[in-house]
Amino acid sequence: MPTVAGVATTLLGYVTDQIERGWTVTVACPPDSWLAAATTSAGAQVLSWPATREPGPRIVDETVRLSRLVASANPDVVHLHSAKAGLAGRLALRGDRPTVFQPHAWSFLAATGTIRTASVRWERFAARWTDGLVCVSDGEKAAGLAHGVRARTWVIPNGIDCTAWTPATGEDRAVARSRHGLPDRPLAVCIGRLCTQKGQSDLLDAWHAVRREVPEAGLVLVGDGPDRARLQTRADRMPGVLLAGERTDVADWLAAANVVVVPSRWDGMALVVLEAMARARSVVATDVAGVLETLPRHAGAVVAVGDRTALARELVVRLRDGRRADAEGAAGRKNVETAQTKTAAAAAIVRVYQDLMGTRRPGRSLNAFAAASTAPSEG
Repeated sequence: MPTVAGVATTLLGYVTDQIERGWTVTVACPPDSWLAAATTSAGAQVLSWPATREPGPRIVDETVRLSRLVASANPDVVHLHSAKAGLAGRLALRGDRPTVFQPHAWSFLAATGTIRTASVRWERFAARWTDGLVCVSDGEKAAGLAHGVRARTWVIPNGIDCTAWTPATGEDRAVARSRHGLPDRPLAVCIGRLCTQKGQSDLLDAWHAVRREVPEAGLVLVGDGPDRARLQTRADRMPGVLLAGERTDVADWLAAANVVVVPSRWDGMALVVLEAMARARSVVATDVAGVLETLPRHAGAVVAVGDRTALARELVVRLRDGRRADAEGAAGRKNVETAQTKTAAAAAIVRVYQDLMGTRRPGRSLNAFAAASTAPSEG
């Protein structure tokens, strides 16, 4: 199902592939999350792990509970997704069984001051309990190395199911706009958690310049998060800007767009870039980890993080020239069909597990355990 939950979507792809291989798969996650429902439907056993996104006083209880869940499942390999599961899981296991950690963007990139220092020190220390580190881009791997994180590492880019994400035509654009009550005008769409990391504030700063050049242009922010109220207050004073809230019909909002904008301040590898290209939409994104590896030059544009002038300029080019934007979208679609499939990513994860288990026998059935503290709109 289309969702703005990038981590959850990636995890679900791995789980679905492993179940199809005949593996036993257990997922520990918040019980009321989209991930719990989706992995249950896929055939995994789901165990309740009501962990919050951020570290805090509950970390001891969360670690103890996760330790008990792992012990009850007795898996061959444990895969920890994102910072919170990486913290609690490695504290709980401490190398007791093969452990894979996938940061999905390093936690220390989101922090400053003493918290950043502590996060870096933790990742360096926890590397001793990390049998396999999975990064979604070369940039994410390089950031870890630059901060002294040393572990056996695989780079496995996110992939996408091109059968589920079909290219959207001009007719699809018109239908999507009508369905959501959007006027027929040049439209930019930004999809992601409403938070500092995803850079929507920078986009709104740039939007004034866009409107000066394309007065009829519209902008939609799809998603929810801690910055919702602040962004809504700003949007209310800006013509042409709509906050659509958290949605599961992301594919429809992508279809409505002329250009998809991804203004992240940091990331591992934004899944929405792949989703936009799969829907045959031009992409303008910031140069965070994974973007240059994901977005070909002929499928959109990449600008420096925080460069609002360049961001506005590239948006204007595509909002003015719909044919160019559509041509870039078609090129992006061709790229994801040939180079960035979900099947390839899931198969690469299987090879990691088999390497850690000391075997490459493709037919071996494993008992895998995945953990994530995934909020509904985590990206």
